[in-house]
Amino acid sequence: MQTYHPLRPDRQKWLRVWALVFMAGTLLALVLLAHQVFAQQNSSESALVLTVDGAIGPASMDYVVRGIRRAEAAGAGLVILEMDTPGGLMQSMREIIKTILSSDVPVVAYVTPQGARAASAGTYILYASHIAAMAPATNLGSATPVQMGGLPGSQAPPADSQPDDGTTDTADDDQKNNPAKDQGSKRRGDTAMERKVLEDAVSYIRGLAERHGRNADWAEEAVREAVNLGAREALANNVVDVVAADLPELMSQIDGRVVRLASGDTTLQTADLEFNRMPPDWRTSLLSVITHPNVAYFLMIIGFYGIIFELASPGAIVPGVVGAICLVLALFAFQVLSVNYAGLVLIFLGLGFIVGESLVPSFGMLGIGGIVAFITGSIILMDGNHRALSLPAIGGTAAVAAGFILWTVTRFIGLRKKRPVIGSEQITEEKAIALDNFLKTDSGYCGHVHMRGERWKAVSRSPVNRSDLVQVTGIDGLTVSVKEAL
Repeated sequence: MQTYHPLRPDRQKWLRVWALVFMAGTLLALVLLAHQVFAQQNSSESALVLTVDGAIGPASMDYVVRGIRRAEAAGAGLVILEMDTPGGLMQSMREIIKTILSSDVPVVAYVTPQGARAASAGTYILYASHIAAMAPATNLGSATPVQMGGLPGSQAPPADSQPDDGTTDTADDDQKNNPAKDQGSKRRGDTAMERKVLEDAVSYIRGLAERHGRNADWAEEAVREAVNLGAREALANNVVDVVAADLPELMSQIDGRVVRLASGDTTLQTADLEFNRMPPDWRTSLLSVITHPNVAYFLMIIGFYGIIFELASPGAIVPGVVGAICLVLALFAFQVLSVNYAGLVLIFLGLGFIVGESLVPSFGMLGIGGIVAFITGSIILMDGNHRALSLPAIGGTAAVAAGFILWTVTRFIGLRKKRPVIGSEQITEEKAIALDNFLKTDSGYCGHVHMRGERWKAVSRSPVNRSDLVQVTGIDGLTVSVKEAL
């Protein structure tokens, strides 16, 4: 005979809770699936609007690339990139341009609102887009690449600053060999590195201009001479395709235009498109903060010291958790920023030497070497394609490390001058009280003394009476040598 055992009330309660959670999750999944299907059915009738307001960097690059990929996945009819930028990092700009050129969805770069600009990297992106548009009272240009790395004072002197020693033949020969010094010639840079970067940028922007049938000569002039154009002048010089005051006017002007995509030519049908905006999210905001070179630099230092403090005091937990999180964020930022790994190794080596100074006293040698390695690595950490670290930040961090080393060295020197407090060396500094009259033996006098709460066997060269105060002069096993205290 089987007996029915009902579930306990607490188990019935949890079963009902889990059933409600399962039903809610299933309903949410169905709603999301239906929304995705509906969005895909209507995505071809919409335009995804992205907004870049500020410098072009890893965060904005990630935002634009994700937006274009999202538009491709949803089958959107158009991507509109609203820009107001002073320029930015070349590597991030090139990633955006590569995504635009390989996109299956037409991309419209639109400099807006009125008063905005598309300078430097923004000009390249404008030239790379399938449709280049500007709002009235906007401008573009100043596309000359600028080297942001290096040490202060490393620029080459100007050509007219050469000393006049009367050797005009050498100057004439140099002028013949370097046409960039002739008046009226194209700007080609003062050094070999500047010429390489400049010629690469010129070739790059001319290729973008020729791909979309725009003014390549003005594009080259914008790179070599950093010239600018307003919206109306840009339209008249075939630099941009459209000048429109707002998005509806822009859509009406580009409707029916033929653009060249990676998959072939296509005709735009933009008259009835709806606008779906994709504003920068928390991911973009977080990336914009942690990918700043100085922020990533301090995250690395905090992470290193946090892990060191955790290893020095196991179980503290907080330094280890904070250090691990900061170090992972710093390494992610360095991956995006394209750092010089030799500089990164020098920084870690310098920090290791500084910590080693406090563990293995070297009277400052490890510390000085650590500071030199730390400063050198910090200066060369960022390459020329990105913003260099702030020199005051490097100097301040190095000053703090130097202060820590100085404090450590002075503490060790002070400790050497102090009397020992433990061990056999400390016993020779102790005084004791005789517990009995010392008996004469062949080697001297022998008895017992009271020292540090303990009874010790003692020997002396001179007689010692009970209750006499004696000075310990040495130790041999469990026997101390004493003499009369002064």
